[in-house]
Amino acid sequence: MQTNLSEQAKRLPRAAEAERILRSCVHCGFCTATCPTYQLMGDELDGPRGRIYLIKQLLEGHEVTAKTQLHLDRCLTCRNCETTCPSGVQYHNLLDIGRAVVEEKVHRPLGERLVRESLRALVPRAGLFKALTHAGQACRPLLPEALKAKLPRQPHPARPRPEPRHPRRVLMLEGCVQPALSPNTNAAAARVLDRLGISVAAAPRAGCCGAVDYHLNAQERGLERARRNIDAWWPAIEAGAEAIVQTASGCGAFVKEYGHLLRDDPVYAARAERVAALAMDLVEVLGREPLERLGIRAGKRLAFHCPCTLQHAQKLGGAVEAVLARLGFELTAVPDSHLCCGSAGTYSLTQPELSRRLRDNRLDALESGRAEVIATANIGCQTHLDGAGRTPVRHWIELVEEALD
Repeated sequence: MQTNLSEQAKRLPRAAEAERILRSCVHCGFCTATCPTYQLMGDELDGPRGRIYLIKQLLEGHEVTAKTQLHLDRCLTCRNCETTCPSGVQYHNLLDIGRAVVEEKVHRPLGERLVRESLRALVPRAGLFKALTHAGQACRPLLPEALKAKLPRQPHPARPRPEPRHPRRVLMLEGCVQPALSPNTNAAAARVLDRLGISVAAAPRAGCCGAVDYHLNAQERGLERARRNIDAWWPAIEAGAEAIVQTASGCGAFVKEYGHLLRDDPVYAARAERVAALAMDLVEVLGREPLERLGIRAGKRLAFHCPCTLQHAQKLGGAVEAVLARLGFELTAVPDSHLCCGSAGTYSLTQPELSRRLRDNRLDALESGRAEVIATANIGCQTHLDGAGRTPVRHWIELVEEALD
């Protein structure tokens, strides 16, 4: 795509990257066929190709309006388009660049600013989020339906974790909301890893991965969180930790971007690249282990929802299904398994109507095989799908751990 950046755009920190991505797009339109919002809206500007044109226009010096912001906001960043694209367009990076420019040029209404600032103040603070979640559970009958849907229907308390006792050790990103909304997920992962001879080392100073801030256009704040995590993990990495495990694919996708996002940081570039190389979704660790040693007695009929951050960002589509099949679980067929459920981080709160429509469509597909339970690999998808009050939704590792002898 022919591109002529404005003089102002050429001064942006990621100007060369933006121009390279724009030039790689041949505007073939293959991406529109797999874009969830284009399928719902039928508007070219609510598909990847249209949004690329909008970003091209703003970087070439054309007027930026609230309409531009709306169409960019409606993008789920599911990256389905990247899986489809024959030219390898790195759409999500271009979108980050475009959104940051629009955020500076378009003044958001007060209501939108309050929602976004509240999310950034609350979600990354695990302790505060947990306290508010517990308060919400206590007051559940009094809450509006929209808030009730964000609370766990059937909380599964965290069971004790084994003490580190094996020579093989990994780090684990605990996450922001998962300890409150699904507190047993990381504990279950630690117990399964322990059965395989792998211990989870503590890194108490590590916190939010930075994705919430970054994707709400507070990008420098998101990178500061990334740097803080690198510092927190580095002593264990130097001591021989073999991986940084994530049980939430959304966090994992962002941690794997640390090397790219901090590549120009003279202090953190090398360490960020090392951290990104060590970042692994839980399924990557388990998939290479002798799972037969676990002695699983699988009896449940499952439908697996593969999060976008797992299949499109991390390119691990089918990996969890393969592990579950090895362990003897019965998996139902899921139509259109490449499509997004509408959770997309904070999207279900910033774009609730579109998010609900996508959720209901996904649940119809997941339930078509009459599964007893829906399994997934990301806390956002888990909470969003389960909030509909239909088939129960759990993290897959909890189902595995429950089936241990």
